[in-house]
Amino acid sequence: MATRELELSYIDYPLGNENNDSGVAKQLILEGLDCANCAAKIEREVQRVPGVKWATVDFLSRKLALEIETNIDMPAIIEKIEGIVKRIEPDVRVIHKGHQHGLDRQGQGDNHFRQQIIKLITGGTLFALALILNLGHELELALFLLSYAIVGSSVVVRALQGIGRGQVFSEHFLMSVATIGAFIIGEYPEGVGVMLFYLVGEMFQDRAVDQSRQSISSLMDIRPDYANLKVADQLHRVAPQDVAIGDIIVIKPGEKVPLDGQVLEGTSMVDTSALTGESLPRQLEAGQEVLSGFINTNGLLTVQVTKSYGESTVARILDLVENASSRKAPTEDFITKFARYYTPAVVFAALALAVIPPLFVPGALFSDWVYRALVFLVISCPCALVISIPLGFFGGIGAASKKGILVKGGNYLEALNYVETVVFDKTGTLTKGIFEVSAIHGSPGYTDAQVLEFAAHAESYSNHPIAVSILKAYDNAVDQSRIENYEEIAGQGIKITVAGRDVLVGNTRLMTGHNIQYQPLDIIGTIVYVAVDGQYAGCIVIADQVKEDAAQAINDLKSLGVKQTIMLTGDIAGVGNKIGTQLGLDQVYTELLPADKVHQFELLEKNKSAKGKLLYVGDGINDAPVLARADIGVAMGGLGSDAAIEAADIVIMNDEPSKVATAIKIAHRTRQIVYQNITLALGIKLIVLVLGALGMATMWGAVFADTGVALLAVFNSMRIIKSNNI
Repeated sequence: MATRELELSYIDYPLGNENNDSGVAKQLILEGLDCANCAAKIEREVQRVPGVKWATVDFLSRKLALEIETNIDMPAIIEKIEGIVKRIEPDVRVIHKGHQHGLDRQGQGDNHFRQQIIKLITGGTLFALALILNLGHELELALFLLSYAIVGSSVVVRALQGIGRGQVFSEHFLMSVATIGAFIIGEYPEGVGVMLFYLVGEMFQDRAVDQSRQSISSLMDIRPDYANLKVADQLHRVAPQDVAIGDIIVIKPGEKVPLDGQVLEGTSMVDTSALTGESLPRQLEAGQEVLSGFINTNGLLTVQVTKSYGESTVARILDLVENASSRKAPTEDFITKFARYYTPAVVFAALALAVIPPLFVPGALFSDWVYRALVFLVISCPCALVISIPLGFFGGIGAASKKGILVKGGNYLEALNYVETVVFDKTGTLTKGIFEVSAIHGSPGYTDAQVLEFAAHAESYSNHPIAVSILKAYDNAVDQSRIENYEEIAGQGIKITVAGRDVLVGNTRLMTGHNIQYQPLDIIGTIVYVAVDGQYAGCIVIADQVKEDAAQAINDLKSLGVKQTIMLTGDIAGVGNKIGTQLGLDQVYTELLPADKVHQFELLEKNKSAKGKLLYVGDGINDAPVLARADIGVAMGGLGSDAAIEAADIVIMNDEPSKVATAIKIAHRTRQIVYQNITLALGIKLIVLVLGALGMATMWGAVFADTGVALLAVFNSMRIIKSNNI
């Protein structure tokens, strides 16, 4: 990999991994880390440091997340980690974030790329002259050696430094031995040409990985640059971090909302797609909540800040997405371990191939078998696997973010492939969680408007959700001076006198208790019965509306191979069972308290297969115990809900249950791409290894099997980001 300056800084990090029962969580940023194999080595050695309980390096985000035991000397641990980084990457400078010199990292990267281009052109020109011109042997060899020194000297130097540190099986060592070996056996053009090809491949590979990082990062480009702080009648442009709770900010058309708050003045349409994945804008007006990450499209909004930047929606989501890849999928861990043993195995196989056949096969030439062994060395670098597999999962997490689905780690994304049973909460998950008057049935002699008016007067003193829904439907001011003899009957309803008329408003127990001959209804929802002067006047149906995409969500899950869809609810059996039938759920369990939900969930868990996963979808607040118990917890209504983001493994940002099926589709797509990369990398390497052993492959083919395949795998991994048909 190309040499880059490495900057190491450390910050506190709420790791949130399942092993974090005690200890201090930290996060190290390894700026400039461009070698995937080196990242794996750093991770492996940091895990061995005494006092480090858990560590993982995310090559793509260049972060090292770790957990350190309490009562451990933190500076000493950091110093050891710096030593590990220096030992594995000796040419880099380790700089603490607080001691930077203001260097332009992007400028350094561009400058390095230009230097590589100059080396490539100069070395390539000398290489071409040596091939084309009919020169004597000595001059030809001199040109080849000079070309090799220009394009390959840094690789050889790093190989020697690696040997001095005990890092023998590095890609630099492998390329150095292979190309120098080619010179020794007289294959000068191949020795230089392979190093040129390797340099080109590394340059394109670095660029491709950088583009991949930028492509994924751009999906969550919601970080606000500034806030317009209003002080008296003046606006001051300040950093969002400098705004305090209670301050007044102004969001102009076209600007990002920098902090969570409440709209004081103004009306505007806001683009929520960066958070929810939805293209339709949302209208905001005075009194409504606005979340950081929205984009103000047309009006001028004056907002009072309700959360500091660190606790705002945008900060929490960015932290979640940026650190998602620190939780590695089992496939990633397997590939990392596989690569650790794969390279030494191939190197020893190359050594045996170079030595054994010439000793035991009659007529075998030592130079021929050494060449075949050199092919083995070139192909033994595992970078194609080490880069492309985590990039595939990173791409899947990015694609999910694009759809308004926040996945907290590659492990959860991979687990979605094995979901057998999906369990739903009802209120706020399959239903909107908003009680509304859905129907009014007046009996003979009473209009629907009269029934609603009597009920509104009876409920005017209550703040119960049912009372609120009735008053909202009435949409008129209640003259409480008309109300006399107000009496609330516990568990039944309300008894009042309105303008001299006795009114009863409540459930069936209230009606039967006062000998009212009412007409019971068999309808989904809560029925509020109304009687006037001892006679049945009618009833009001109050229902929690089923979400528009709930039925489609169940159908999509079944089409994806989910064996069971189940609902757990605290609602009464009549309502729960009817909703279950309406949506096509396989099983419904009703009248459950939170503890009952956990118990029922544990019973369901006992019936799953060894590899199968149980997924629970809830609102992220009152369902927290079950979300924590599930193999995969999915929180609905995560938009602005701190509890949802904390409790769940996956957060659906726009309240749509159909996004659960979308997440599973993305997981399937990600797995396909990851398996394609594994098959591509290992398959081509195996083919070239066999052909090399048979003397039918050249080192050119071996370099393609290394850097070329890595490049193809990187491009393949990015297809999931570019796809719009998931």
